[in-house]
Amino acid sequence: MTSPANPHAPDGTPYMSPAQAPRLELIDIVSTYVERGRRLTALAGLSLQVGKAEFVALVGPSGSGKSTLLDIVSGLLIEDSGTVFIDGELTAAAQRLGKSAYMQQRDLLLPWRTTVSNAALGLEASGVPRAEAEQRASAQLQRFGLNGFGGAYPAQLSGGMRQRAAFLRTILPRKDLVLLDEPFGALDALTRADLQMWLAGLWEQERPSVLLVTHDVEEAIFLADRVIVLTPRPGRVAFELTVSLLRPRMRDMIASPAFIQDRATLLHALGLVGHSST
Repeated sequence: MTSPANPHAPDGTPYMSPAQAPRLELIDIVSTYVERGRRLTALAGLSLQVGKAEFVALVGPSGSGKSTLLDIVSGLLIEDSGTVFIDGELTAAAQRLGKSAYMQQRDLLLPWRTTVSNAALGLEASGVPRAEAEQRASAQLQRFGLNGFGGAYPAQLSGGMRQRAAFLRTILPRKDLVLLDEPFGALDALTRADLQMWLAGLWEQERPSVLLVTHDVEEAIFLADRVIVLTPRPGRVAFELTVSLLRPRMRDMIASPAFIQDRATLLHALGLVGHSST
């Protein structure tokens, strides 16, 4: 499956209006880094799109540049070459800072702040006064499964609760683009399944554009509208799958023929990717 047609001229001039443009578009992204005195390529000519209110998952081997890609989209890392468009506008790394909500692999909760204070950080970073930010965070505790734990410190929370608090911090600023880097990777299987279902329901309510990095093929299928498979380093798009499942997502869908077929297709694609690298 190919990506949608490129709506931009080579000089970055858009062929379509911002209203028609995808939420995020990456064109020919190249990113390199130095390791032990050698310059290595993490991403080589990677192009992809995330539409408005679309949930896209990235899967691929370790080292294929998935986290690097999120760092570039968030503005934390400058690409060596290529172009990044957000809502149809060409953006440099500095311009991308603050345009997305980014939840990295660890919850990164501050140990000296309570659940409410941690959840309020995203709003505070956006310029909201701390008292107002904490008030808005407190109002969402029940919705995020944290009712009664607003005054607790991170060390007093379970892994699942810490992730919910991190999600609350990520979602509260109401960014149109949300970046998630393996948010459930460190959790046990039961907690992970519970939070996947919870996130699917949260997305139905909020409908942001989401770019999720995961190593879990089943998680990608259950949550996403499209799944993009990357090659081993240097990362490129090797395959795209439009998920067959209808929305809203329910847990029993993982036993459906559509889910099983999509899983087989992705595993086959990942196997071909691995074979081609040897």
